[in-house]
Amino acid sequence: MEKNHYLDLLTSVDVMNTLNGGRTEPIIKLKQHENFREIRVRIPGIDPKTIEVEVNNNHVAIYYVMNIVSGDKRVKLPYSVYSRPQPYFIDVSKINAQVDGPELVITLPFNQLANGYHKKIRTRED
Repeated sequence: MEKNHYLDLLTSVDVMNTLNGGRTEPIIKLKQHENFREIRVRIPGIDPKTIEVEVNNNHVAIYYVMNIVSGDKRVKLPYSVYSRPQPYFIDVSKINAQVDGPELVITLPFNQLANGYHKKIRTRED
């Protein structure tokens, strides 16, 4: 095998190791406030403006996309940071996000069910 082929092979191995095991570990802080929950996400080396937040069927997903060039093709690889269903007392329609310095701050506001729900169920007619 020629020297250039070895260099290509080593470069490929290095890229694969970096993609599969060498990425930076996200820092996620969860905090409970009186009227909302807060998720602070910081990923070293990733601009917080590029972190995506999606809500799908009460399921919140936080991820970022890495663009990898392989040959002449550009491949987008999503990396999930947080993916959890939200409880009934989170108003998912009002979830918002904003950048605060090196962090993305996601606010999950409570709805009227956060203080509990009470209903007396009658089993017979009175």
